[in-house]
This record gives sequence, C-alpha cells and structure tokens, in this order.
Amino acid sequence: MPYAGVPSLSGPSSLRIIHYPDSRLRARSAPVERFDAGLRELAAQMFSLMRESKGVGLAAPQVGVLLRMFVMNATGQPDDDRVLINPVIDEMEGSAQATEGCLSIPGVNVQIRRPVACRIIAQDLAGERVELRGRDLVARIWQHETDHLNGVLILDRMGPTDRVATKKVLRALEDPVR
Repeated sequence: MPYAGVPSLSGPSSLRIIHYPDSRLRARSAPVERFDAGLRELAAQMFSLMRESKGVGLAAPQVGVLLRMFVMNATGQPDDDRVLINPVIDEMEGSAQATEGCLSIPGVNVQIRRPVACRIIAQDLAGERVELRGRDLVARIWQHETDHLNGVLILDRMGPTDRVATKKVLRALEDPVR
C-alpha cells in the first residue's frame, strides 16, 4: 500500500472527503518523497472528488492522506488542472478579504483576509520543480490548500463576526450523533 490512510488506489475511487472535526485536518502533512504511479492515481482520484463536490481545490489531508500535495483548478477547464507537491509560498503582495468555503467544512463560508498575489515553488507529479506566480483566486487557492498541509483551517482565520455566525453549523458538525 503506497500511501497511509488510503485503502486502495485501484478501481473505483476509494477516497472520500473527510469533514471537520476529524483530527487529520489538524495534522501537519509529511513531504512527498516518492513520485510514482500511486501518487498519480491519488491525484486523479482527488481531481474526481474535487469536481464531484464542485470545488476548486483539494488537499491530500482532506481525503485522509497526510502528504504535502494538493490539486486545483480555478477555471473548471481541464487544461487548467494543476497538481502541486511540497509547495512553498513566498513573495506575498497586497491584501484582500473574500469569502472562502471548504469542502471539509460543509455549510461554512467566511470572510478571510489573504495576500492578493504570491509565488509558489513546488514539484509536479514527475518530481520536477515548478515555480509560478498567481493573483486573486489562484493565489487564494494556493494559500488555502497550503494551509491544509499545515493543519490550518479557515476556522483559524475567520473573524469574530463569522465565529458567531457559524457557531450553530460547527456545533452540528462536531456532534458525533449526527
């Protein structure tokens, strides 16, 4: 089995998006060291889940795999699919507040202030270095998904007003009887 937490990477998708308050969402992910067929299959299944859920990004911890990897597509066009592995974000510029949701925290959309532009240095599925600059939605996706790799959720970044507004939804998610 190539990746801990993944029952099987063959056949129909065996992954599912895990939800808050699952403790794996709070763990720091390990660097990817093997760039093999298992990693490519993991990425393919993550893209499938992301699309089914109508998301723009999905980090490996959100499917219970604690690896520093995420998939994203800001436009919905197949040519814009991107897999970023072992990402490092720097050269952040500006600041803007925008609404963010998270596939692992259904029903919660909050205002988050983030840099408007940044650079990301990562690896692709072949292990090759990738260096990109992004603005607006792309930069926001990179930052949101990289937060997941560090065990940080939008709940940690929301302000007091959103904290009050989301209290009931979060309580329902935390209820083990649901």
